[in-house]
Amino acid sequence: MKLPEKLAEFRRNFEAGGPPYNAPAHIHPPMHRATAELIVSGAADKALKVGDRAPTFALNDPEGNPVSSADLLAQGPLVVTFYRGVWCPYCNMDLQALQEALPKIRGLGADLVAISPQTAPNSRRSQRENHLDFPILSDKGNEVADAFQLRFELPDYLQELYKTVFSNDLAVANGEPSWTLPMPARYVIGQDGVIHYAEVNPDYTTRPDPEELYPVLEKLAKVRA
Repeated sequence: MKLPEKLAEFRRNFEAGGPPYNAPAHIHPPMHRATAELIVSGAADKALKVGDRAPTFALNDPEGNPVSSADLLAQGPLVVTFYRGVWCPYCNMDLQALQEALPKIRGLGADLVAISPQTAPNSRRSQRENHLDFPILSDKGNEVADAFQLRFELPDYLQELYKTVFSNDLAVANGEPSWTLPMPARYVIGQDGVIHYAEVNPDYTTRPDPEELYPVLEKLAKVRA
């Protein structure tokens, strides 16, 4: 089963109140409302697109080691995925799918990093629980996400829902008080620093299968050959 089908199946079960979350029915309307408002806002239309030059970044991995996009791009193309946090099951399923695709991605001469606003301990947990062989880089305050035009602030009513129903205080999870997140996004950045693939969706429950990356990476590999 490909990632979009897995996510759709999970959402059906979650909204039906199935395990393991057994979510109460009253939470779904405000969550749907927040997604609809983000879609209508046009925020995704402002995000960086194919043909734009990607911002350079230098962020720490969960062990505190600096990782530079310039250094990675010196070795080959770079796949960048923006990750909301360990608390998001849809995001974890996305990371798992990317991990499955990692051998193919690296076989085509590219590398992969995830970027998240969460604290380093949460990223270590994400890497451990999702069995990742690629790093989750710490983007405190979503500054790099903002450079890609992905950062948005959760509305007050959703902040309250996160805290009271899910016991998820993003000010704690992210180590800063802004209550901002990145819209889920994937990019392929060429060694020329230009974005060759961009997928941004304000609906966090919907993600493309990683196989969409392969034709872009294959084309870039031919250019390098």
